[in-house]
Amino acid sequence: MTDHLPVVAIAELLAKQSIDLDISKIPKLMIDRAEELLIDVVGLCVASRNTDYVNAVIAGVDTGGPCTAIGHHQTFSAEAAALINGTATHGEDFDDTFEGGPVHSSTVIAPAVLAVAERFGCSGHDVMAGFVVGVESLCRMSMVVPKAIHKSGFHPTAILGAMGATLAVSRTMRLSHRQTVDALGIAGSMASGIIEYLAEGAWTKRLHAGWAAQVGIQAARLGQQGFLGPRTVFEGTHGLYSGFARQSAGNYAVLTEGFGEDWYASRITFKPYATGTMNQPYVDCALRLAQKGFKAEEVASVLCETAEGYVHRLWDPLHAKQRPANAYAAKFSAPFNIAVAFITGGAGLSAFTDQTVSDPRILELASKISYVVDPNNPYPRAYTGHVSMTLKDGRVFEERQPHIRGGAQEPLSRAEIENKFRLNCLFGGWSELKASEFLSAVPQLFSGAVDLTSLRA
Repeated sequence: MTDHLPVVAIAELLAKQSIDLDISKIPKLMIDRAEELLIDVVGLCVASRNTDYVNAVIAGVDTGGPCTAIGHHQTFSAEAAALINGTATHGEDFDDTFEGGPVHSSTVIAPAVLAVAERFGCSGHDVMAGFVVGVESLCRMSMVVPKAIHKSGFHPTAILGAMGATLAVSRTMRLSHRQTVDALGIAGSMASGIIEYLAEGAWTKRLHAGWAAQVGIQAARLGQQGFLGPRTVFEGTHGLYSGFARQSAGNYAVLTEGFGEDWYASRITFKPYATGTMNQPYVDCALRLAQKGFKAEEVASVLCETAEGYVHRLWDPLHAKQRPANAYAAKFSAPFNIAVAFITGGAGLSAFTDQTVSDPRILELASKISYVVDPNNPYPRAYTGHVSMTLKDGRVFEERQPHIRGGAQEPLSRAEIENKFRLNCLFGGWSELKASEFLSAVPQLFSGAVDLTSLRA
């Protein structure tokens, strides 16, 4: 019965490389990246702290406990704080993304490790180690079978995020090798997240990152107590990839090769726009076209080349994407993103509101936008955009974006990331002084005792 099982399972390899990671040998580029990701996470939590969906999550859990929900005065258990902060970070789809998967990383990992640090008094060094391990491993997990989890109807950030968070928390809490393997095995049975939110813009995608962060804490705590989990949780016949990607075969070598030397997380993308990852290059194209001097009313038709992997998320069904059901659904509509960027001159937090999704001028332009699949599109290795506008007088204006801004090809600077943070804080009602104080304190968060009390309301 067990003849086909591996001598050393993938979870055992991941646990070993996580435990063996020497924090003193983490390169500066990853220390800097960890700080930048944390800055992004905190700003996003503040930006969404007064939203109806964050308030719903807070009302749905018990208060009390030692842990911080960023931007709120109540305190919570570690699991509840991770759920709230993860949901808040991911809520506006303004969080980081990793192009190879795709997957969001810090939106899951930061809430998990910060919560356990508060709950168990973990050191800043352990938080840094857990954070780096989790973010790096999550990026790598997304490359085992790229696109397959999405195609199967699941959200990779939810599924793989549960595993990455578990590894991160296990490292932060200094679990043993066996405890970490058990924790990963347990997390495989807790991972969840379907993408039916696409149908009508339901809130469940927002919840996925918080749920995955909470899973990481709960699975690690159970593994710590000796609760047994399957060590073949990743590659097994009934394992994670078999269940959620519909295949157990994959490039598992990417999980371990060059770990601690080749940092995939150093190539994470910071989004310049508050919308779905794949829309970002289309927004850039639309903004450049808006500078050409013609108006939306002069446009007769718009045709966009796209990747096959984009269609079910950004384009289909086209009539629904041209007229999204609500502001959240609009974030997953390429026609709306192109139209709102062209007409308003941006795609920030204020571009996705009840007002914009009912704006007749924006909807009129969106109704003219259609697509054709480019069989040679490089997705998911790269995210591209293409918009061709034909005017009523016959003129054609076209723009292409070969990569996503904020990523490896065109990264945002530290100053740009901090400016994004300040704007998010302003949107969420924090003063410039409070934002500046946090930025000054970021390096200390990973060195001494972790104290998040200044991030409460």
